[in-house]
Amino acid sequence: PAETSDRFRKGVKQVATLGPKTFNKEMIEKLFLAGVDVFRLNLSHGAEDKAEPAQFIRELEEKYQRPIGILVDIQGPKHRVGMYPNPDEGTKVYLKKGQKYRFDL
Repeated sequence: PAETSDRFRKGVKQVATLGPKTFNKEMIEKLFLAGVDVFRLNLSHGAEDKAEPAQFIRELEEKYQRPIGILVDIQGPKHRVGMYPNPDEGTKVYLKKGQKYRFDL
């Protein structure tokens, strides 16, 4: 549509993070028409509920014949600190300055 064509020439991109209240097709379309160029999907807490919003975004792309970005934010590695077994010292690890210690996650 002509009313949205000028916004695609802008030099910056607007990003919106989708959440439970914005996963519906109507809200995604409203955000797109308001100027959002890229939708961020946070997969840190699971991906099972993100397929439908991604499909809605692709449908809008077809409807408006404009590219719409999807930014997928995935969970990085989590380093948990806990007790590591050491046969000589029970469950504690004592380190001296400069000593190397290797642990696997």
